[in-house]
Amino acid sequence: MELNQVPIGSTIKLLEENVLPDECVAPGAPKAKKGDELFLEAIDGMYGFCRDRNNRMVHLKAWAEVEIIE
Repeated sequence: MELNQVPIGSTIKLLEENVLPDECVAPGAPKAKKGDELFLEAIDGMYGFCRDRNNRMVHLKAWAEVEIIE
């Protein structure tokens, strides 16, 4: 499912690689890789604001392929 379809407050797993030219993160933002578990805090236009296990903010593109995990 796309990130923009995920309920805010969900824990997700990133299902796609962080590959150029269509990176799944905003330009200049911390990188995420396939399999990373993130907590979705908000969606703002083209990007979702997520936190990783180290409380680092990761900006995924809103159409990144993810799955909700429990």
